[in-house]
Amino acid sequence: MQSGFTDSSGRSISYLRVSVTDRCDMRCVYCMAEDMVFLPREDVLDFDELERLCAIFIGRGVRRIRLTGGEPLVRRDIDGFIGRMGRWLRPEDGRGPGRLDELTLTTNGSQLPAHASALVDAGVRRINVSLDSLRADRFARITRRGRLGQTLRGVRAAREAGLAVRINTVAMAGVNDDEFDDLIRWCGEIGADLCLIETMPMGETGEDRREQYLPLSDVRRDLSRRWTLEPVRAAAGEAGGAGPARYVRIGETGRRLGFITPLSHNFCDTCNRVRLSCTGQLYTCLGSEGATDLRALMRDGGSDADILAAIDGALAHKPARHDFRISGPGGAAGAMAGVGVQGPARHMSVTGG
Repeated sequence: MQSGFTDSSGRSISYLRVSVTDRCDMRCVYCMAEDMVFLPREDVLDFDELERLCAIFIGRGVRRIRLTGGEPLVRRDIDGFIGRMGRWLRPEDGRGPGRLDELTLTTNGSQLPAHASALVDAGVRRINVSLDSLRADRFARITRRGRLGQTLRGVRAAREAGLAVRINTVAMAGVNDDEFDDLIRWCGEIGADLCLIETMPMGETGEDRREQYLPLSDVRRDLSRRWTLEPVRAAAGEAGGAGPARYVRIGETGRRLGFITPLSHNFCDTCNRVRLSCTGQLYTCLGSEGATDLRALMRDGGSDADILAAIDGALAHKPARHDFRISGPGGAAGAMAGVGVQGPARHMSVTGG
């Protein structure tokens, strides 16, 4: 079913990413500053407010919702909220009034041992787990405070609970670019897909994105020398472009390998998603500064019709494409030369990954 939301470029918006918190138990170098100042509790939407906004989106045709953070599973009573959201899901046999095709989650994995079963009970069938290294010391440096063993236990708990897992790895030159073969083998062993992501210039994190930027076109060319990469359609559950990854199947493992390339190969022409922050800010583009304040409208007594009108107004100005740019040491050349680093001042964790 086509979404009732259409943006300024005629794209149908059917996918909503919802941040439930800006807080996290890690401080990944590409996502946050090491000394983050988190939002006051009163600025964050309560679960009733979050569900109301999600219901408005669902009522107009959004069919997929992904819960994000920060780290979504550190929010108190999150299992209850996910259970409430699960009631919007269409029954798996297709019989019933559910209006949501899929509810998913992106997590760093640290809290999964305590929550994996509740996710399955709520109707979540697949999740993304952020993991940028299989080496404990390197993992600790990238996350600044994470423990590899804890995340690996989380991945194991998710698989044992019956969740399909995709591992998300931010590819960083000189940081983890010697581990992609190991990650491919490991994902094959545990039955998980892997997605490599180009680093995006969002917020000041104390790291030089120019040094870290690694074009995935180069990575794919290198991997093809050692692995059989067979083009495939989007991963199960992502048909119709529910995400920006472009997939291949690895002949030797049978698992999928995805590439998300916001810098080296723009994918905005197929964008079907918007993002709702935990403070009720609606971001129509990850790479744009503009936002629409739905929290103020809602707390001032705005009706569902008022909120819908505000969403439509925001979509009327959704950019045709993002404008992430990195040039300089390790960065892109050509048209981007001389630009340096260009992207929103807000951190990735503010938007909701």
